[in-house]
Amino acid sequence: MLMAMIENIYETMNLRITETAFELHLRKIYPTRNIVSMRETETISGQDCLDVQKKTDGSVNIIGEVATDPVASWMIQSAQVASKFTLFTHHAKTFPNLVTALRNSMLRTGVFKDEKTAEEQVVQVLNFNIHLVKDFRGRRYIERITECIPVEEKNEYTFDHRKEKTLEGKFDKFFDNATIYFTKSTNRELYKYRNILEFSDDRYVLTNPISQENIRGMRENMNDADVVAFDAFLERNWGIKPPKLPQYDEDGNEILETPKEKITSEQVKAPVKQQANQTEARKQSVNTNITEKQAAVRRQIMENMKKNAAQNQEKNTQKRAPQNGENA
Repeated sequence: MLMAMIENIYETMNLRITETAFELHLRKIYPTRNIVSMRETETISGQDCLDVQKKTDGSVNIIGEVATDPVASWMIQSAQVASKFTLFTHHAKTFPNLVTALRNSMLRTGVFKDEKTAEEQVVQVLNFNIHLVKDFRGRRYIERITECIPVEEKNEYTFDHRKEKTLEGKFDKFFDNATIYFTKSTNRELYKYRNILEFSDDRYVLTNPISQENIRGMRENMNDADVVAFDAFLERNWGIKPPKLPQYDEDGNEILETPKEKITSEQVKAPVKQQANQTEARKQSVNTNITEKQAAVRRQIMENMKKNAAQNQEKNTQKRAPQNGENA
């Protein structure tokens, strides 16, 4: 699966591979990609390989398999400072087991001495866990995709004891702060986890939405086409409408959109009224044209009638003139 995921990483991102034994062979599978693969030897340690990779302009670090404690330390380092994101494989059965195993590896290597501090560093680099299983029929499939959400420590202490006038009230506020302190010291929750996708009844089901923090990080590393498709996916499945990402010009300045004016009901009705007025004007123009044509036809008929009457009268006059002469 790790080999197949490389196909969905943008080709502009350089890949840096660290393995204890060459197993992925990504340079043969993807010969056109910028890939540098390293492994430790008797004279060169894995930490030296990681230090060299930091200077090779890598975008994605891939740890073949986190099977030993030193490799877990390399993974934490590369995820924190050496790349945009890190991919690795592990054999933990559940997500809490994954966190516990990586935490214990950090403690055994001596990187951290305190369990809480080590666990806090682990959950800061774990964004998603894709868990594969193989059933008794021999089918291998993705059982779930789990998101890790670190719990941010908030300052919940108050100074309300200063407002209290009685000694008992001051003691009550003091013990409230003391309770918060001891709760954080003894039973502090460092992370939450929830399944985004699960395989149930021979089909995949979306269960919980992705957190806003991870949505923001994913969109910032996508091209424009993928952002549009991802936003449509979020709105279609969870009704989430992420804000538009800022646009920049060639000089790197942010392009600010001009605020749109609120459209009033009168502005909405204005085009309709204008269209109605234009229709009425056209009707009046047509009626006027018809009236003028009718008047012109009537005038023409009247003139023709007058001409016919004058001609008839002239003919009658010419006929009568000889008869009067004969009688005379």
